[in-house]
Formats: sequence, structure tokens, C-alpha cells
Amino acid sequence: MSNVIVLGAQWGDEGKGKIVDLFSDRFDIVARYQGGHNAGHTVQVGDKKFILKLIPSGILRPGVRAVIGNGVVVDPAALVEEMDMLEKMGIDVKSQLSISNRAHVIFPFHRVLENISENRKDREAIGTTSRGIGPCYEDKVGRRGIRIAELLDEPTFRTLYRYIAEDKQTLARAFGIESEIDFAGICQQYRMLADRLRPMVCDTARLLNDAISAGKRVLFEGAQGTMLDIDHGTYPFVTSSSAAAGGACTGTGVPPTRIDGIVGVSKAYITRVGGGPFPSEAHGAAGDAIRRAGNEFGSVTGRPRRCGWFDVPLLRYTATVNGFDSLIITKLDVLDELSDIPVCVRYKIGGVETDEMPATRAAMESMEAVYETLPGWRKPTKGTTRYEDLPDEAKRYVDFLESRSQVEVGCVSTGPERSQTIVRAGSKLEKLFS
Repeated sequence: MSNVIVLGAQWGDEGKGKIVDLFSDRFDIVARYQGGHNAGHTVQVGDKKFILKLIPSGILRPGVRAVIGNGVVVDPAALVEEMDMLEKMGIDVKSQLSISNRAHVIFPFHRVLENISENRKDREAIGTTSRGIGPCYEDKVGRRGIRIAELLDEPTFRTLYRYIAEDKQTLARAFGIESEIDFAGICQQYRMLADRLRPMVCDTARLLNDAISAGKRVLFEGAQGTMLDIDHGTYPFVTSSSAAAGGACTGTGVPPTRIDGIVGVSKAYITRVGGGPFPSEAHGAAGDAIRRAGNEFGSVTGRPRRCGWFDVPLLRYTATVNGFDSLIITKLDVLDELSDIPVCVRYKIGGVETDEMPATRAAMESMEAVYETLPGWRKPTKGTTRYEDLPDEAKRYVDFLESRSQVEVGCVSTGPERSQTIVRAGSKLEKLFS
């Protein structure tokens, strides 16, 4: 029985929501292990489109338990709004969702203070979603955060809230915005939200480990992508959590010895949101064409994504960091109309070619992409479900990515719906998900 991590191999937005939804019916539990409601997963089921921000995509499968792990930061107001949306669409959220009592809580003042930080004149903006994710993680690491367990214990919550409110009031006063934050109102609102969440809160580490011991299967769902990982991404243009595979263990309390496989998800091209280095970015008409064809706008923020060509050194780097057993390529159909498709195969830094990912911001920003160009197929691939039915040039493109990245491509997505997927027979991925 396989327990599998599915995570982004690029800068996020790779289509993980569809992939987790597609395979979640083969698992008993889907567990989210990091991030917050800044990470939107879009899932198309027939004529219904679901945009999930906090709740794992497995919630859309009847009988599959969805777990929000301790590594996630939770905005109770956003979570309740998402629960209400799903319930209106016929999803039995209350019977399927479990929330870690050790997950940290996002408050409205986290959002206010993040906006101030992002918009300071003396600081270059990171490009955050301004949903309070980073400041909440800062409080967590600073050992002054409030967790779901404390939120549900009213006497403890009142005491801890007073301490954190005093800290934030001092900051708000320094920035001249103290009157903008209703600290007393927030306290009252969150007491009410606590009652909505209470029936679903538990020790999810115990739930998950007991389930694995009982022979049940767990699919671990990552948010964002490896290149936004706080340790291994393009720092400082990263998120505030461990988006790589190692985060699945710290973010759920499940030890690495109980993980059987790791699957990366990558677009057939590449995108990123916000600031930061992007060596294979396609500027001008080429980038605009990919953006239009792929509808590359944030599912949560609506922001247009920066678009570019597949980056082989980046994929090899993320494969090393995560230990991918298999790779899923999404949105192959977006490239259908291109006559030529560049692929970044090396970098040039200071006139020297390399296939290594540099550590410093200066080196990353000076990188130039070195390309090889492959012929396009100029034929429709959308909805194709058998690899042998792909145009020859499309198969050569996938095979090229596989050989250069040195990770098998076990699955290819050819559209947003569950059925628009190719699972390659005999692949490691097929065995992990069987």
C-alpha cells in the first residue's frame, strides 16, 4: 500500500489540484502539509469548477478524508467561507474534513502588516498575495503564534490573544494605522469561528499514523512549488514554508519511513507569479501567447502569471531536492499551436555555461538561458488519453524532457478535466497509484 507525496516541481501553479483530484479516489486520505489560502487549486469536474484554497482536493471524492496538517497556516474566516462554498455545491465537508489542532492561526492584522511590509518604499516587493501568510509563519517561528488548539480553549485564547494583540498594536502605532485594526472585534469574531471549526479539529498526526498502521493509503498534497521553498527556492523570492517533499513529514507528523513515493508535477512550459529570477521567461508576444492559451491567471488572486519555456536545469535541481520517482507533465495541449518550442538546457553565468542552480540572488539574476529548439506538432492534443495517439513531435518533446531531466514522465495531462489524462503503462507512477 503506497503513501505518496505529490508536489510542484517548478514555481507553483503546475496543476496539482487536478492531479490530486484525479488520483485521490485510490487513497483513503488526502493531507495538505504547508502553505495557506494563498495557494489556489483549480479542479474541473464536468461542468463544475472548484477553486480550493485551504482544503485538500481529495474533499471532492465521496468517502475520502481531507486533512489540513499542522504545517498549514489557517485563516478561520477563509476556511469557513470555503467550507460553505463546498457545502452549497453538495460536498459533505463536515464528515470528510479534519483540521490539525497544531496548525497556526492567521488573523486580520497579519494581512494589514504584510501589506505595509510589501509596500514600503525602501524595500523591494517579494510579490506576496498579502493574505497574512508570511507574518503568521513569522509569529510561529518567533514562538508567539496562536494555534487552533489554543483558539478552541477560550481562557487560553483570551490570554494569548492579549499578548499578540499588544505586540501588533505597538507595530500598528509605529506605522500610524492603529485605528484601522479592531482588535476587540477580531477577538469576538474568532471566538465565533472557533465554534464552527471545533467538530473537525483533532490530532491529525495521530489520525494519519493510525490510518497508515491500519493499512490505509495517504496522499500528501503540497502547495506552491519547490522553487518557492523557504530553504531550497529562489530566496528571498520564496514562500514562508517548506514546499519541498521534506515538508510533508514536518507538516503532518508522519515520519519519512512511512512515505513510499514522491511525484513531481510540472507544466510542459513554466510560469511564476511575483518577483524573482526567471531565466527562461518569454517576454513580449511569445509570453503573451502562452498566457492566453494556458489561461495563466492566478485562481486566487487573478494576477497574470509570468510565462516561459521549460527549464531542464531547474527540473533536475528540484528532482534532486525531492527525490522524484516520477514526473507528471501538465498542459501539454497549451503548446499545440507552436511551430517551434525552445527548451532551456543550460545556464550561462558570467560567460560560463553551467547546469547547476546557483544559490545567490546576484548569480540567479545574472543567469541567461541556453536553449535547444524542438519542432512543434501544430495538431490538437487536448483530450488525448493514450500516449501512442499523441503526434510524433509531441512524443519527442515529452521524451526529450524525460531524457534531459533524468526523471521518468509517468503521466501527461492534456486538458483540465479528470478524463483528459494519459497514464503511461508500466511506469513507476502507475505502480505507485495502483
